[in-house]
Amino acid sequence: MVKYLIGFILIGAHQIVAAQSIDKIINAKEVERIERTLSADDMRGRKIFTPDIDKAADFIAAEFKKAGLQPVANNSYFQEFSMQRSRFISASGKVNGKALDENHIIGLTAQNELSVNTSSGYEKIQVGANDTLTNLVNRLQAAGKNYVLAVDTAQRMQFDRLKRGRSPFTPKGNIVLLLTTEDLNTFDVQFKQDAQQLPLKNVVGILPGKSKKSEYVIFSGHYDHLGVGKANVAGDSIFNGANDDAAGITAVIMLANYFAKQKNNERTLIFAAFTAEESGGFGSRYFSQQFDPNLVMAMFNIEMIGTESKWGKNSAFITGYEKSDMGAILEKNLQGSAFKFYPDPYPQQQLFYRSDNATLARLGVPAHTISTSKMDSEKYYHTQDDEIETLDMNNMAEIIKAIAISSTSIVAGKDTPSRVDASQLR
Repeated sequence: MVKYLIGFILIGAHQIVAAQSIDKIINAKEVERIERTLSADDMRGRKIFTPDIDKAADFIAAEFKKAGLQPVANNSYFQEFSMQRSRFISASGKVNGKALDENHIIGLTAQNELSVNTSSGYEKIQVGANDTLTNLVNRLQAAGKNYVLAVDTAQRMQFDRLKRGRSPFTPKGNIVLLLTTEDLNTFDVQFKQDAQQLPLKNVVGILPGKSKKSEYVIFSGHYDHLGVGKANVAGDSIFNGANDDAAGITAVIMLANYFAKQKNNERTLIFAAFTAEESGGFGSRYFSQQFDPNLVMAMFNIEMIGTESKWGKNSAFITGYEKSDMGAILEKNLQGSAFKFYPDPYPQQQLFYRSDNATLARLGVPAHTISTSKMDSEKYYHTQDDEIETLDMNNMAEIIKAIAISSTSIVAGKDTPSRVDASQLR
């Protein structure tokens, strides 16, 4: 009996020490310091393609460096890429000597002028009526080579959709698509556009693992917001984005500090601040292409945790809870605490697909977003009033602690969440 009593005392003492340690790193004062910087008026809403978002990126990179994270590449915490914005000018061409309508020609290229013919060395591909055109084009774009595609006219709807849409990333190679029933024996195509390359960057820091260094666990949020718009009745024109999603980035920075000080992560931890979430999730889409999804064991995407959930304090929900057993693992690690994770109470809002977890989830990764936002009644969502004064710093600190504690067994490589069945996702 005495032996067991001593054991319980030792366990209790260990829990008290652990609690003191996490409280020293993750607390309301530190939450406010980071949150106040990111959502300040001088960040001017962190809109993409403005100097304001660069200021935010520099701050996040400095925090990652201070935490002791390794830069993602070339001694930089910036994962840089560009998005292309194109204006069509003209197109003309022939296949087997037969003229093509300009509306039956698409050029996916970074060049303003492209002239391609049978002797240009482009790989020729016939796209049949039953092929999936968009998936094929995505694969070819990733390959970064030069192709000319003869697309069956039965694919007219997909072809037109591709023509209207914009590729989010600057093409690495050239792809010419021709809507025709002809085989590609001979062809001659000219294409003109006005293409602008718009620079973007994620901010990424890495904490290498020990025994399972090649397995990754991601903690992420998005640091962009809506910028400056029309002034409201109070004369405020800045969309500060304190909750959306300076709150999530605050959590990512604090978790980076916490795990860097623990020095016990068996798996490699990646801390990512994504850009352009508000404009189509381009940052997370690019990020997902840089990692083998089979090596990503879990993704904790954090968005809008600054207000109380519908259940009050010490609670949050997990989007797509039923799509893997990650939520069950987190709950197991929180047993005995006052904190509770719930399934997403707003399934009609499709939140699982509306944040940066979706891209990796579609690749099978157990990637979920943690949030507290009352999406059926969030008063300040996407308004100029989403400011730090509307947030609860103490509750935010408790949520971040809960994420740190609940992820412990996954970070340690003891638990591995089940994969998402990508075939069941839309």
